[in-house]
Amino acid sequence: MASNNIDTVRAAHQAFNRRDFDAVVSTMTDSFTYLDHARSVTFAGRAEFKQFMQGWTTAFSNAEVSEPTYIDGGNVVVAQFTGLGTNDGPLGPMPPSGKSMRLPFCEMFRFDEQGRMVSGGIYYDQLTMLTQLGHAQAAGT
Repeated sequence: MASNNIDTVRAAHQAFNRRDFDAVVSTMTDSFTYLDHARSVTFAGRAEFKQFMQGWTTAFSNAEVSEPTYIDGGNVVVAQFTGLGTNDGPLGPMPPSGKSMRLPFCEMFRFDEQGRMVSGGIYYDQLTMLTQLGHAQAAGT
Protein backbone atom coordinates (compact mmCIF):
# COMPACT_ATOMS: atom_id res chain seq x y z
CA MET A 1 0.00 0.00 0.00
CA ALA A 2 2.86 2.43 0.74
CA SER A 3 3.90 2.92 -2.89
CA ASN A 4 0.24 3.55 -3.72
CA ASN A 5 0.28 6.28 -1.07
CA ILE A 6 3.22 7.96 -2.80
CA ASP A 7 1.33 7.73 -6.08
CA THR A 8 -1.65 9.41 -4.39
CA VAL A 9 0.44 12.34 -3.11
CA ARG A 10 2.21 12.70 -6.46
CA ALA A 11 -1.16 12.75 -8.25
CA ALA A 12 -2.48 15.33 -5.75
CA HIS A 13 0.49 17.60 -6.44
CA GLN A 14 -0.02 17.22 -10.18
CA ALA A 15 -3.73 17.99 -9.76
CA PHE A 16 -2.84 21.11 -7.73
CA ASN A 17 -0.57 22.26 -10.56
CA ARG A 18 -3.53 21.79 -12.97
CA ARG A 19 -5.87 23.57 -10.48
CA ASP A 20 -8.00 20.44 -10.24
CA PHE A 21 -8.78 20.88 -6.55
CA ASP A 22 -11.67 18.41 -6.69
CA ALA A 23 -9.22 15.68 -7.71
CA VAL A 24 -6.99 16.55 -4.75
CA VAL A 25 -9.76 16.41 -2.14
CA SER A 26 -11.27 13.23 -3.62
CA THR A 27 -8.38 11.30 -2.04
CA MET A 28 -9.28 12.47 1.48
CA THR A 29 -11.57 11.14 4.19
CA ASP A 30 -14.51 13.29 5.28
CA SER A 31 -12.71 14.02 8.58
CA PHE A 32 -9.41 15.04 6.94
CA THR A 33 -7.41 17.68 8.87
CA TYR A 34 -4.40 19.68 7.69
CA LEU A 35 -2.07 21.95 9.67
CA ASP A 36 -0.20 24.86 8.11
CA HIS A 37 2.60 24.92 10.69
CA ALA A 38 4.08 28.26 9.54
CA ARG A 39 0.81 30.04 10.31
CA SER A 40 -0.46 27.65 13.01
CA VAL A 41 -3.77 27.27 11.16
CA THR A 42 -5.72 24.01 10.92
CA PHE A 43 -8.05 23.20 8.03
CA ALA A 44 -10.77 20.65 8.81
CA GLY A 45 -12.45 18.73 6.03
CA ARG A 46 -12.28 18.75 2.27
CA ALA A 47 -13.96 22.14 1.80
CA GLU A 48 -11.53 23.94 4.11
CA PHE A 49 -8.54 22.26 2.47
CA LYS A 50 -9.86 23.32 -0.92
CA GLN A 51 -10.04 26.91 0.41
CA PHE A 52 -6.42 26.55 1.59
CA MET A 53 -5.31 25.60 -1.93
CA GLN A 54 -7.40 28.39 -3.47
CA GLY A 55 -5.75 30.87 -1.10
CA TRP A 56 -2.33 29.95 -2.48
CA THR A 57 -3.49 30.25 -6.08
CA THR A 58 -5.18 33.59 -5.38
CA ALA A 59 -1.88 34.96 -4.09
CA PHE A 60 0.19 33.14 -6.75
CA SER A 61 -1.86 32.44 -9.88
CA ASN A 62 1.07 30.45 -11.29
CA ALA A 63 1.80 28.59 -8.01
CA GLU A 64 3.52 25.30 -8.69
CA VAL A 65 4.77 22.26 -6.81
CA SER A 66 8.18 21.75 -8.43
CA GLU A 67 11.04 19.27 -8.02
CA PRO A 68 9.19 16.96 -5.62
CA THR A 69 10.73 14.01 -3.84
CA TYR A 70 8.62 11.52 -1.91
CA ILE A 71 9.60 9.47 1.10
CA ASP A 72 7.70 6.27 1.87
CA GLY A 73 6.93 5.87 5.55
CA GLY A 74 4.25 3.20 5.23
CA ASN A 75 1.01 4.92 6.22
CA VAL A 76 2.83 8.29 6.10
CA VAL A 77 4.28 9.98 3.03
CA VAL A 78 6.71 12.88 3.32
CA ALA A 79 7.03 15.16 0.32
CA GLN A 80 9.78 17.71 -0.11
CA PHE A 81 9.35 20.17 -2.95
CA THR A 82 10.10 23.66 -4.15
CA GLY A 83 7.15 26.01 -4.22
CA LEU A 84 7.28 28.48 -7.08
CA GLY A 85 5.09 31.44 -7.92
CA THR A 86 4.75 35.13 -8.58
CA ASN A 87 2.79 37.12 -6.00
CA ASP A 88 0.17 38.60 -8.34
CA GLY A 89 -2.78 38.54 -5.93
CA PRO A 90 -3.40 39.49 -2.30
CA LEU A 91 -1.55 37.42 0.30
CA GLY A 92 -3.82 37.73 3.31
CA PRO A 93 -3.89 41.46 4.12
CA MET A 94 -0.82 42.20 1.95
CA PRO A 95 -1.17 43.52 -1.58
CA PRO A 96 0.47 41.71 -4.50
CA SER A 97 4.15 42.56 -4.80
CA GLY A 98 4.75 41.23 -8.30
CA LYS A 99 7.82 39.42 -6.97
CA SER A 100 8.50 35.72 -7.24
CA MET A 101 9.16 33.13 -4.59
CA ARG A 102 11.20 29.97 -4.76
CA LEU A 103 10.90 28.24 -1.42
CA PRO A 104 11.44 24.74 0.02
CA PHE A 105 8.39 23.05 1.53
CA CYS A 106 8.00 19.84 3.51
CA GLU A 107 4.59 18.21 3.57
CA MET A 108 3.35 15.05 5.29
CA PHE A 109 0.23 13.01 4.75
CA ARG A 110 -1.12 10.16 6.90
CA PHE A 111 -3.22 7.44 5.26
CA ASP A 112 -5.80 4.95 6.48
CA GLU A 113 -5.76 1.28 5.51
CA GLN A 114 -7.93 2.01 2.46
CA GLY A 115 -5.31 4.41 1.08
CA ARG A 116 -7.25 7.59 1.86
CA MET A 117 -5.59 10.68 3.32
CA VAL A 118 -6.72 11.23 6.92
CA SER A 119 -4.44 14.11 7.89
CA GLY A 120 -1.58 16.24 6.69
CA GLY A 121 0.61 19.18 7.44
CA ILE A 122 3.07 21.52 5.82
CA TYR A 123 6.24 23.26 6.98
CA TYR A 124 7.85 26.24 5.24
CA ASP A 125 9.82 29.33 6.21
CA GLN A 126 7.26 32.12 6.22
CA LEU A 127 9.84 34.86 6.91
CA THR A 128 11.94 33.83 3.90
CA MET A 129 8.81 33.78 1.73
CA LEU A 130 7.75 37.26 2.90
CA THR A 131 11.30 38.55 2.42
CA GLN A 132 11.47 37.19 -1.13
CA LEU A 133 8.16 38.91 -1.86
CA GLY A 134 9.26 42.24 -0.39
CA HIS A 135 6.75 42.12 2.47
CA ALA A 136 9.43 41.73 5.19
CA GLN A 137 13.12 42.34 5.78
CA ALA A 138 15.50 39.57 6.69
CA ALA A 139 16.66 39.62 10.29
CA GLY A 140 19.82 41.63 10.83
CA THR A 141 19.34 43.92 7.81
